[in-house]
Amino acid sequence: MINSIRYFEEECINRFEKLEDNFMKNPLQMAEYVISMTAELHNLGLRMIQDSLEAMDQMLQDSPIRLKHWIVESHTTKQLVTSLGTVTFRKTLFTNKETGTSEYLLDRILGLERNERLTQDAEARLLREAVQTSYRRGGEETSLTSEVSKQTVKNKLHQLNFPVPEGKAEKKKVDYLYIDADEDHVSLQWREKKGDLRENENHQKNNNLITKLVYVYEGIENESPKSKRHRLVNPYYFCRVNTGEDNLKFWDEINDYITNHYELETVKKIYLNADGGGWIKAGMNRLEGVTYVLDEFHLEKYLTKLTSHMKDSRDDAADKLRRVIRSKTKKEFIRLVDRLEEYLEDETGVKRIREAREYILSNWTAAKLRLSHQDGVNGSSTEGHVSHVLSSRMSSRPMGWSRKGAGNMAQLRAYYLNGGDMLELVRYQKKEQPKAVGAEYDVLSGDAIQRSERNRHGELGKYTDQISHSISLQNKKIVYFNSHIWGL
Repeated sequence: MINSIRYFEEECINRFEKLEDNFMKNPLQMAEYVISMTAELHNLGLRMIQDSLEAMDQMLQDSPIRLKHWIVESHTTKQLVTSLGTVTFRKTLFTNKETGTSEYLLDRILGLERNERLTQDAEARLLREAVQTSYRRGGEETSLTSEVSKQTVKNKLHQLNFPVPEGKAEKKKVDYLYIDADEDHVSLQWREKKGDLRENENHQKNNNLITKLVYVYEGIENESPKSKRHRLVNPYYFCRVNTGEDNLKFWDEINDYITNHYELETVKKIYLNADGGGWIKAGMNRLEGVTYVLDEFHLEKYLTKLTSHMKDSRDDAADKLRRVIRSKTKKEFIRLVDRLEEYLEDETGVKRIREAREYILSNWTAAKLRLSHQDGVNGSSTEGHVSHVLSSRMSSRPMGWSRKGAGNMAQLRAYYLNGGDMLELVRYQKKEQPKAVGAEYDVLSGDAIQRSERNRHGELGKYTDQISHSISLQNKKIVYFNSHIWGL
């Protein structure tokens, strides 16, 4: 820090004064004044970070604590990409006396893995941009003045692990809960590795992947008192590409979230709005006390298939079908569909109408509930949310994914929309680095040192805090950093 202060006094102040003088002479050039001042402050910030890192490395070299187990091997220069820019600094390679292994102790204290070039703040910026736009933009926005490659962004995404939502000490009490489920389809470049896509007899590749979206919420409300737009109340999103047993685990996670966040004894109904897809029906068995309701989009889609050939009478026919579904029986529904089928002459139309009939019959109770709008049944918004949560980033533009990339991006989208902190996600990835064999020394923090001194000196300990305030800033920094050296 001393070098930074000297740089500020000897160079920065003069530059700031010159910039201000130029601005006073040319007030219309305020933009140039702001841009130049920003560049100077930015450069100063990088120098301060460099000084801090090199001061820490020097403390390691000077430390008698370090000398007990580690000797200086060599020095090198390292570059770290931070959110502020690229910092270049000198660091020291040390060798363990007992094991002969070499290590950059500063990297260990900073929590940097071998060959790591990105700081956590830079990686958080990378993910914050990549989850919204593209790998390329994520690489460009990693730092204010530096960027990383698309490949680096992809690698970071593929390595992500996600935390499980934590339960709340006090669970919410609500009358109704809603679960909406739907899916998007993304294109794969490969599944597990390049070249593993296969063509069928029609020369079509199996490059389609279903990305699943489920969200839990407490109801629907107006965005503002006079607004006609609506929004979900406290939505929480889940996204996966899992199949088979993993699909059931996905639904178990959703069930755990509901159980850990809501007082289920007070909930009158839990409604699941969906299209009745196989993966959704398989998951319904993992949820307790859920009532399935056919979502409006798919109901109207199949009503259109049943009536599109009726031309001017199409709306009347659709209304009759809704009334029959709402309050009549399956037999009456079939009779009405049979009459509609009589107006068809081509096989394609007959096939379409029969498929639509079977779909509604297989979701008969769910369709009745949708049209009744009673007992807390709300309109669903699955299609809009699929577009907002998944399609806008993953399938609305031509792009290809791997299964791993698509799965992690889907989860990252959910994490982002749930208000997750990207910096906390980056820190979640960091596993405690194992110590070298023969170097398992107890970590003694600064607080632990002070407690030890109080115990050893008894009454004299009450003066410890008072004395610490009289230590110079530089000595304080040495004390703080020595607590980390004790762990080496």
